[in-house]
Amino acid sequence: MSVPSHLSWLVARPIAHRGYHNAGQGRIENTLPAVMAAVERGFATEVDIQLTGDGEAVVFHDETLDRLTVETGPLMARSAKDLATVRFKGATEARIFTLAELFEAVAERVTLVVEIKSQWTRKRSIPLVTRAVEIAKTYQGPLAFKSFDPDIVTELYRQAPGIARGIVADRTDDLHYYGHLSRMERFALRHLLHAPRSRPDFVSYCIDDLPMPGPSLLRKFGKPLMTWTVRRPEQRAKAAVEADQMVF
Repeated sequence: MSVPSHLSWLVARPIAHRGYHNAGQGRIENTLPAVMAAVERGFATEVDIQLTGDGEAVVFHDETLDRLTVETGPLMARSAKDLATVRFKGATEARIFTLAELFEAVAERVTLVVEIKSQWTRKRSIPLVTRAVEIAKTYQGPLAFKSFDPDIVTELYRQAPGIARGIVADRTDDLHYYGHLSRMERFALRHLLHAPRSRPDFVSYCIDDLPMPGPSLLRKFGKPLMTWTVRRPEQRAKAAVEADQMVF
C-alpha cells in the first residue's frame, strides 16, 4: 500500500526494538546506551514505559525488576528516584530513566515509538497514559504511542488525538499473557475488532503471525503496518512483503 503522507515519517526508517541493544557489549534493552546507539545509526527507536509507585513514567519493559536488574520485586512498588539507583545486570553505566529524560536525550533526532505497557485494568493503566501524554505535550519531535491494550489506545485518542497512536497485536496464543481474557476477547484482539472504538493510526503485528485479515484490512484503509520482532533474514524478507516497516 501507499502510506498516507501525514504518517510517512512513522515508517521511514527501521525501528530498533527497545533500542539498539546488545547485552554482550553492555547495551541493555530500554537503557539510554541502547537508545543512543540507535540514534547514532539513524534508526527510529522503540521503548516501553511503566508506571512507578509515585506516578512517574519510566522506560522499562517488565513489571518486575528480576530479569534485568540486580534487584527484585515489582517496579510499581518503587519511586522513580529509587529506581534511578537500581543497577542493571551486565552494565555499570545504565540506569532506569524517565520518559522525560528519554525525550531530552533523543532531542527530536529520530522517530520515537513508545509502548505503554498495560496492566489490563483501567485503574492502573489510565494514570500511565495521562502521565505520558502530559510529558509528550511539550515534545516536538516525531513521536507515536502504542499498546497491546485497546482501552489504552482509546484513551490516547481521547486525551491526545493529535499524537499518533497504534495497536500492538498477535494471534493471542500466549495464555501466560492473555489467559485472563475470554476466548471471544482474545478473538477480538487477534482480528482488531476494536478498531472502530480504539481508532488506531497504525498497527504493529507479530511477524510470525502475518498475514492476518485484520491488519491487512486496516492497511488497505491507510493504516501503516509495522511488524515485530524481526531477527532473522527470512523474517526480514517476509516483512518487506507483508508490512510497511519492521521493528528489529
